[in-house]
Amino acid sequence: MIKYDYLVVGAGLFGATFTALAVKDGKRVLVVERRPHIAGNAYTEQIEGVTVHKYGPHIFHTNSAEVFDFVRRFAEFKDFINTPVACYKGEKYHL
Repeated sequence: MIKYDYLVVGAGLFGATFTALAVKDGKRVLVVERRPHIAGNAYTEQIEGVTVHKYGPHIFHTNSAEVFDFVRRFAEFKDFINTPVACYKGEKYHL
């Protein structure tokens, strides 16, 4: 019988990150995931050379250089500036 140190249910962002760190630390981890891929709702796939967000786009933001350097080990990020606009009584307002 194979023994594991951890059982991780779900290979979303937390589950995948925890598993990667635990395995790096020499732990044995069993991951149970119902989807055929990791990354949960942040999953992307390449279709004819285009990155497609299967469950819709996600924005990652942090003020911590340490956190950003950590997550960049696992994924490539593209710059994005959120510029929401509201319309009120025929006028547009930048939020």
